[in-house]
Amino acid sequence: MTGRCRAAGVGVFLAVLLALPGVAEAKSITKSVNMGIPPKSGKAFQPLGVDVNAFFPSGVTIHKGDKVKFLPVGFHSFDFPPRGASMLPLIAGNGQTVSGVNDAAGQPFWFNGQPQVGFNGALAAVNNFGKKKSFNGSKRLISGLPLAPNLKPTTVTFKKTGKFTYYCNIHSGMKGTVTVKSKGASIPSAKADKKALARQVATALNTSKKLSKTQVPANTVDVGAAGKHGEELFAFVPSAVTIPTGSSLTFRMHPASFDVHTATTGPGNPESDPNSYLGKIAASFRSPVFDPRAEYASEAPGTGGTLTPALHGNGFWNSGVMDTDSGTPLASSNAVKFGAPGKYDFYCMIHPFMHLTVTVQ
Repeated sequence: MTGRCRAAGVGVFLAVLLALPGVAEAKSITKSVNMGIPPKSGKAFQPLGVDVNAFFPSGVTIHKGDKVKFLPVGFHSFDFPPRGASMLPLIAGNGQTVSGVNDAAGQPFWFNGQPQVGFNGALAAVNNFGKKKSFNGSKRLISGLPLAPNLKPTTVTFKKTGKFTYYCNIHSGMKGTVTVKSKGASIPSAKADKKALARQVATALNTSKKLSKTQVPANTVDVGAAGKHGEELFAFVPSAVTIPTGSSLTFRMHPASFDVHTATTGPGNPESDPNSYLGKIAASFRSPVFDPRAEYASEAPGTGGTLTPALHGNGFWNSGVMDTDSGTPLASSNAVKFGAPGKYDFYCMIHPFMHLTVTVQ
């Protein structure tokens, strides 16, 4: 057989081989990740007052060249840092300092002169929702902040093998992984992925049902209660406290929390009266720059203050924004002494529907 005939024969053989089922080059596939509780499962969590700061599923495995579609179903973002780097922080200074902020009695707050903070400009300036992107581990890829309604998914093509960890910039501790294998390697089937997702949802739901029964130390209120998989009860625990005059309460973040909260009291209900003193403070968390009365503790560091209806001229006291992340300058707790009898209503300025009543006798 001549060389030309041999070449023709090989060509015919390869054409037949590639036409056989299972032999042709596999097409790329797309797997989906919910940025929060999958919509079909969300109704089960709503009566519990719980959200889950987690990606569902928390891990996916694909081939090189495959895609992952990130579905924006909650107030979450994604951040794939380059190798050796950390995620971008949600909150950052804008180069300005706080000035001219006085309390209701006309006295300057201690945080005048401190950095003015708001959403990190590097996050706020990016919007990759609804776009098609690629990632190979060499350059950061972020979704941006989900500040607009009706956001569309981001589809990411992975062009390099490896295991890539990504984070939610909004909820420190919320993370997921994408494992990218070479073509031909074994990866979980769609059926296996579906079962893994169902197990993750079931575990989160089982944990969520127990959060309202969270036990807290004496003279302590948890601002939110959390499970170890990102489950977060958006409530003060307990939601009502009665103490004698002269007692102190410590407001703390639950140790497992991925969220941020405040414990704040003063004139007005921020949930029902947005024009009240607290309502205006809470509204600033929807702005690029936060009201410093919301971000900072109302009392200077090391002084919890004594709360009476006359504190700061109107009974205002704020824990400041708290979290459990050791990588931020935020505290995880704050305490206040109650110096006068009465009823004190506390709210979270970030989640104003969270409410606590403290009765001082």
